[in-house]
Amino acid sequence: MDTKQLPLAQNCMTHSVHSVTSEMSLAEVTAFLRKHGISSAPVVDPESPQRKRLIGYISEADCLEYLSNEVFFGCPSQPQTVQTMMKRHPVCVGPETDLFTLASVFVSHGFRHLPVVEGDRLVGIVSRRDVLRELDSFYQERITDDALERFPPNLREVLNLRFLARK
Repeated sequence: MDTKQLPLAQNCMTHSVHSVTSEMSLAEVTAFLRKHGISSAPVVDPESPQRKRLIGYISEADCLEYLSNEVFFGCPSQPQTVQTMMKRHPVCVGPETDLFTLASVFVSHGFRHLPVVEGDRLVGIVSRRDVLRELDSFYQERITDDALERFPPNLREVLNLRFLARK
């Protein structure tokens, strides 16, 4: 298989990413996720918002855990922030990560989204759905190409059609 033709993360990632900062409270990040209809968000360094230096990742599951604990057990001694709840050192991929590597990471680890980074700078996010769409498209093209390789057109029939059409 020619790996030069494989789609890469940069071909299917979302470039405009909703991100949060570590200073946000539990209520703020929960409202943010709900407002934007997303299930997770990268956490970027509040000191360099333009550069988007990735420092963590937070999900609905994280918010659900902390929010349910706070409601059930009462207010904790210190207020929860993204800084205290986020996953540090999230699994990330680069823009040059190929489609099959992405699929493998999603299947093996059960992730729904992966940050795409260059160095420590957030450049996009790729979802399981993005990879499925791209893989299906690649598969459909591949089937067509394989069918042509296995069943090449009979050139004699094609040439004879030219003469049949004139009658």
